[in-house]
Amino acid sequence: MNLQEINTIISKIKNKVYSPIYFLMGEETYYIDFITDLLDKEVLTDDEKNFNKTVLYGKETNIDELVSHCKRYPMISEYQIVILKEAQDLSRKIENLSDYAINPLLSTVLIINYKYKTLDKRKKLYKNIQKFGTVIDCKKIYEDRVPQWIINQLNIDNYSIEPKACLMLVDYLGNDLNKINNQLNKLKIISSKEKKITPLLIEENIGISKDYNVFELRNAVGKKDLSKALMICNYLSSNSNKHPIQMTLSSLFNYFIQIFQYHSITNKSQNNVASILGINPFFVKDYIGASKNYSMKNISSIISLIKNFDLKSKGVGVSNISNNDLLRQLIIQIIN
Repeated sequence: MNLQEINTIISKIKNKVYSPIYFLMGEETYYIDFITDLLDKEVLTDDEKNFNKTVLYGKETNIDELVSHCKRYPMISEYQIVILKEAQDLSRKIENLSDYAINPLLSTVLIINYKYKTLDKRKKLYKNIQKFGTVIDCKKIYEDRVPQWIINQLNIDNYSIEPKACLMLVDYLGNDLNKINNQLNKLKIISSKEKKITPLLIEENIGISKDYNVFELRNAVGKKDLSKALMICNYLSSNSNKHPIQMTLSSLFNYFIQIFQYHSITNKSQNNVASILGINPFFVKDYIGASKNYSMKNISSIISLIKNFDLKSKGVGVSNISNNDLLRQLIIQIIN
């Protein structure tokens, strides 16, 4: 997902520059909903919506009915909006929209929500919409970019977040922007006076332990603190619904890849390291410490080890062993 492109489109909408068609597609539904809601808010006043807003659903309509609504002229307004939700249910017939897309009514703003699927860029509809409208492919954001996304979202309302708190959210929620945004909205209400999100605030209101989480497990492993690492393992395993072992293994895998990358960086200035590893500069010192404990040769063996334990966690080659025991065995072998 190209966030710069999306931000440009959002800016145009806020400046009352509209496309006749917005085809919003892809896996990341947050921006599909956000842009739809923004257009719904910006294009028409509440009074104008009474006569000039139509909402259709893919399961309950067809392309001919959609086009019929789009070809109507607005009443006492410059525009009308037509919103097609769940358009993916019309995926077999969606190409039939091609003729309208090449000659859209400019007083209509058609907003199509095509979630979890994408148009074939080789086909006529995609090419026709590109000529006069806007196609936005909302791909899942890479997890290493989520911390900056969180910071940017909070900055909009003049909130800040501590680096550790930011990583706690990412470790817990991954790259699901809808879930993250819901939690951020909750945290903003709670911290409306201080306007700062802290690890303690997250622990008290979301239920993520500030001391027992995947981020702290990685730190303990990086420092070769076996006692602390095993305590965190026990906590994560006792809360396996919130902390599936596969997610923990994936996080450890990515962590050691980053330490491996650190070893290969020539310019080890704080900002350069942070940029290459995709981390907050605040955490560079932790990677420096971990690199002293794990050589590139060590890391190569550890990466293979984690892959092997990932297979074991899925039942390959083992039986009657708990995820807690697997994780403990892995941590002991990594540190020792």
